[in-house]
Amino acid sequence: MLDNVILSSDSYHTSQYAFYPPNTSKVHFYFESRGGEFENITFFGLQYLLKELEGPVVTKYDVDEADYVLNHHLPNKVFKRELWDYIVSHHGGHLPLRIRAVPEGSVIPTKNVLFNMENTDPKCYWLNFETYLTQVWYPSTIATKSAAFKKIILKALEDTGTPEDVDFKLVDFGARGSTSMESARLGGAAHLINFKVTDNLPAIQFIRRHYHKDLPEAYSIPATQHSNITSWGEPGEVDAYRNVLRRFPSGLVACVSDSYDIEHACKNLWGGILKDEVLLRDGILVVRPDSGHPPDMVCDCLKWLGETFGYTTNKKGFRVLNPKVRLIQGDGIDLGMTDSIYALTHIKSWSADNLTLGSGGGLLQDVNRDTCRFAMKCSTATINGEEVDVFKAPKSDLGKSSKKGEQILRYENGRYITEKRTENNAGQNLLQPVFLNGKILRQQSFDEIVELAKIGAGKN
Repeated sequence: MLDNVILSSDSYHTSQYAFYPPNTSKVHFYFESRGGEFENITFFGLQYLLKELEGPVVTKYDVDEADYVLNHHLPNKVFKRELWDYIVSHHGGHLPLRIRAVPEGSVIPTKNVLFNMENTDPKCYWLNFETYLTQVWYPSTIATKSAAFKKIILKALEDTGTPEDVDFKLVDFGARGSTSMESARLGGAAHLINFKVTDNLPAIQFIRRHYHKDLPEAYSIPATQHSNITSWGEPGEVDAYRNVLRRFPSGLVACVSDSYDIEHACKNLWGGILKDEVLLRDGILVVRPDSGHPPDMVCDCLKWLGETFGYTTNKKGFRVLNPKVRLIQGDGIDLGMTDSIYALTHIKSWSADNLTLGSGGGLLQDVNRDTCRFAMKCSTATINGEEVDVFKAPKSDLGKSSKKGEQILRYENGRYITEKRTENNAGQNLLQPVFLNGKILRQQSFDEIVELAKIGAGKN
């Protein structure tokens, strides 16, 4: 939860009231991805952020606290408490803002407007939630990155296996490596827009609480960690594996198998001493390597398991392991490594059906705001009663140029178009009102977001 909305900001924003031209009455901002690593953005997370701004969110106590903190933090009594006192007294602590946005789950090419924000009270032209609302960059980046993983995996399955299984081929292993529980929830939920497998329980709770879905399609299986195996000691490794099979005699179960010697485990333990138990078991054993160079390790393990358990060749000409055994690679997985793994398995004639991936930091952490170059910029202001275009065009970096005028988003002839609002195009705006004067106007279910992302992936 936001602790104090006044202090949920960059320090310098508390002085913005002083720097606009005299008689400014409205300031309009828009938010976009200016490019970066991906061509399209899967928009997600604004609804969660807006819930924190709903209702009476500014109190006299908040103003008192901000007055105390900021007049020690900044010189010359920069903080003007009367501006916020006005919101408390005149608006009952509700924020006089209007926000319009594309529906979450929309897949929009970069350099297009995703949402905009403006004040609704002329006396509150200075009100700026750029710092807070820009944080939608993180869940949108993860949703976008997860979709990029899916594109790679789907291509591998189309070429070598069963593309219908793609939703179950990338597990979120990122909760423990996230910078906070909040980032684990946000990033994990964003991943579940594209896939149905996760070990990130905070993400499930996040969706239940903020996106109107009691139980999202988010699945996992029982699995070991190294301490489970190594606590039996190296001489007892086979007993540790046997215990796995007997404690879970049916269904999927995963077992990390590189605590000592992964080749020995695949060929002599799983594929030797325990082979009959694996084959008689009513389910699938998922072997997990956790060290070594991932593309080589995956192909080596497939080779060793194929030699001991056997394989068939599918209609596409690729080898598929005995249905009682599969592989999960969960170490070192990012987009580049994913591409490398499937390239090598393709060369060595192994179907992507044999493999599931797990990604932690490579999914939820290896990003920043510049991954997709997200930014919120002012594009119009009303000064002396006249609406004027506001923009920047730095000669030193024209990639940071901003748009002029109130931006709308249209869809025409198979493409999205961001342009300045006029009397002729205003009715075509895809940005929908989502927040007005402290009230959320529209909320989406997670099911709707997932469906929109599927439609968007098909368009792009």
